[in-house]
Amino acid sequence: MMSRLLDGLLVADFSRVLAGPFAGMVLADLGARVIKIEPPTGDEARGFGPFHNGHSLYFTSVNRGKQGMALDLKQPSALELAQRLCARADVLLENFRPGAMARLGLGYDHLAPINPRLVYCSVSGFGHTGPKAGRGAYDVIIQAVSGLMSLTGPEGGPPVRVGASLGDLVPALYAVAGILAALFRRERSGRGTFLDIAMQDAVVSVVENAIARSWASGEDPQPLGSRHPTIAPFAAFATADGDIALAAGNDLLFARLCDALGAPELAENPLFLTNTARVEHVAALTDELSRLLSRRGADAWLAILDGAGIPCGRVARISDLLADEHLRARRMILPLEQPGVGAVPVPGIPIKALGFDDSLPGPAPGFGEHGVAIARELLEYDDAALRDLQLRGALLGP
Repeated sequence: MMSRLLDGLLVADFSRVLAGPFAGMVLADLGARVIKIEPPTGDEARGFGPFHNGHSLYFTSVNRGKQGMALDLKQPSALELAQRLCARADVLLENFRPGAMARLGLGYDHLAPINPRLVYCSVSGFGHTGPKAGRGAYDVIIQAVSGLMSLTGPEGGPPVRVGASLGDLVPALYAVAGILAALFRRERSGRGTFLDIAMQDAVVSVVENAIARSWASGEDPQPLGSRHPTIAPFAAFATADGDIALAAGNDLLFARLCDALGAPELAENPLFLTNTARVEHVAALTDELSRLLSRRGADAWLAILDGAGIPCGRVARISDLLADEHLRARRMILPLEQPGVGAVPVPGIPIKALGFDDSLPGPAPGFGEHGVAIARELLEYDDAALRDLQLRGALLGP
């Protein structure tokens, strides 16, 4: 079998719902052994739809490839087990409000003395410092307070939440980047560190040039639909039978676009000679392009534009992704064999590394599925100790 980039890395994943679990899933995809620790009530995401045969596909979609352990951390024996696991781990991942893990006895200050090499990653709404530290947050709150929502939606319309939970997913990816950077540093220093990833920080960092535009203009950027604030054309357009997106990011591409559309004179129009002029007169440009594109269907235009070297693509529905030949060739839509559910189509692993495995690492764990095996094999609990943990309700699951 081919190896994976993070083979041998041990992650104790105390996180739940989305931001933390998605980060843990990425680490598992790359080969880490990720042990997901759930409370007696389970990860809340197990109660989120959609459901199939009583199983949450929401939970399945962000917890694949992990092993599952369920602990009642309010019991001293369960806390001791968790601390023993953290003493062995390379990485701890959690996304509780600041202070919650410390109150359990699993804060960084508790664990660093027993495992100085531990990389401890905390993802929270507003971080561990500052006047908002400790406040709770979900994706929609973070999209609002980061400014992202104010940039999204139809032109002249109200603020709109982006259709994917970027308020969770962007900080999750920053968490992975921070973990990998800390592990790299550990190779030189021998010591781990504490990573403080705030969801608001992460999303503010990806509102692109909106902050610079606000400073330069003295005005707040507004929603623009699908178009770009400083490049034109760069948007979605209707054709005779469906929507396509196209982008001409420089004057040469715009001239080629005009030729492909059968209207070379547009490139000579003083209103559209430069990108600056096209942005200034974007309404007139949009009218001209929409008129031309309405004459043919999406497939016909995509063939013409692609042949002319114009970046373009169909505005895909999610169902289109399941039949996309390119995504299949890239192994980006794969069947996940989930017990009790069957073969669920899920996104594959987008990090393709030459010579390394990019198959799915395995299904999401059942509640507490691997707890006994992990305690026995990794933490060296004997049968008597395991029976005692189970009788006390400290270690739950099958």
